[in-house]
Amino acid sequence: MQHLKSHFLLREDITFLNFGSFGACVKPVFEKYQQFQLELEQEPVLFITGTGPKYLEQAREALGNYLGADKDDLVYVTNPSYAVNTIARSIGLKAGDEVLTTDLEYGACDKTWSYYCEKAGARYVRQPVSLPIEGKEAFVHELFKGVSPKTRLLFISHITSSTALRLPVEEVIAKAQTLGIPVFVDGAHAPGQVSLNLRTLGADYYTGACHKWMLTPKGSSFLYINKEKQAGIDPLVISWGYKALFPSSSAFLDYHQFNGTRDFSAFLCIPEAIRFMEEYDWKKVAAECRKLVKENAAAFFAITGGNALAPLTDDFIAQILSAEIKTNDPEKLHDLLFEKYKIQVPVMRHGEKIYMRYSINAFNGQEDLNKLFFAIEDIKKSGLIQ
Repeated sequence: MQHLKSHFLLREDITFLNFGSFGACVKPVFEKYQQFQLELEQEPVLFITGTGPKYLEQAREALGNYLGADKDDLVYVTNPSYAVNTIARSIGLKAGDEVLTTDLEYGACDKTWSYYCEKAGARYVRQPVSLPIEGKEAFVHELFKGVSPKTRLLFISHITSSTALRLPVEEVIAKAQTLGIPVFVDGAHAPGQVSLNLRTLGADYYTGACHKWMLTPKGSSFLYINKEKQAGIDPLVISWGYKALFPSSSAFLDYHQFNGTRDFSAFLCIPEAIRFMEEYDWKKVAAECRKLVKENAAAFFAITGGNALAPLTDDFIAQILSAEIKTNDPEKLHDLLFEKYKIQVPVMRHGEKIYMRYSINAFNGQEDLNKLFFAIEDIKKSGLIQ
């Protein structure tokens, strides 16, 4: 995969093992980004009110084809947290209602649901998940122990952040449908890592980041809402799309797509990112990345003292892998790895545990992981890692 490294803008002096946090643009996508920004500044009125909306439709069409979704069931948002806030504020939680999730979710989403549940007098039920996960059936069985007659929504990550686990959302959605429970999937890490078909997946709501594994500029994500649910979801910002003077064929798009002056150039780069991935056979690239992740799992666990959090198969592991690591100061450990060893890798708190997570993409090779393993062994001598 090293022949693809030249397409990225990442610093040569940094061993970058944290693609999962923010991703990185490839050069052709970044160049397209700058072209759109230049066009915006050359004629801002025409861009924002004329050509821009046409570009947005083209970008939604390309993304819809990539995700297996109707373009008019997608709206662009800056990040998945924005999408989660949109849904949480709109579903009409009432006192006594429950939102069911796992105890493996992303912290910002936990905070969002906690806020809106507290405001409504509802409960945010973080169902404990036993680690390591034994299999799909065991996971689903354990999760649905948290269902009650008051469950209004099930919220779940497609790929978790701290623990880097691909969860069996297909099986979760299928079971939830038999119980009449809507499902919202946080797919922040999924697009570009795993194949998606939102039509067949069956989620009521799905959000994903394009600026992670799809190689687009920061601030480009999407929210998908099943047609039957769209009318009940309000935008976070009410603007000209409400009772539009010249409405489109979709009130959903009118309400959510335009909410005032902003640079939406990042959204417009998505077709170029998809084109780049197709040109370089990104499914093959992703498969090679997953292979490198798994080949180094045993060494990673041995050196950190952690254990596999699930079976090391494509059902549960994609291009990121986490291990529990014993340290009293994860922030100091992260900074030391970056400042002394020039390694960018996340060291994350999740409840009472600390996880280190490495990400593998097209520019990474075995030498990158060797540098990480050497650094961990070296730091152990200082006692920062137990």
